[in-house]
Amino acid sequence: MTRFLMATMCLAAAALSVGQANAAAQCAPRADIIKALGDKFHESEAGRGLINPNVVLEIFVSDQGSWTVLASDTKGQSCILSVGEGWDSPTITAALPGA
Repeated sequence: MTRFLMATMCLAAAALSVGQANAAAQCAPRADIIKALGDKFHESEAGRGLINPNVVLEIFVSDQGSWTVLASDTKGQSCILSVGEGWDSPTITAALPGA
């Protein structure tokens, strides 16, 4: 819960700095969120996949096990979908269609 509150505060600060205060939705320009995730939580991108042609799902993870899931659109806007701790990264192989 502490991590969720910190992420919310971080996003609110980023949104306010660009004049788009929308902390309830936890959305902001992607560049601002990525910078905050790196600066505050030492998270970097661990993977991504398409939700649809206009939205990418991205997962950011730190060595300490914190993680954040973002949905980013083609216009450079991202929204935090979920955050947590205790990330475990076993090797995952994507299933191919028809496999």
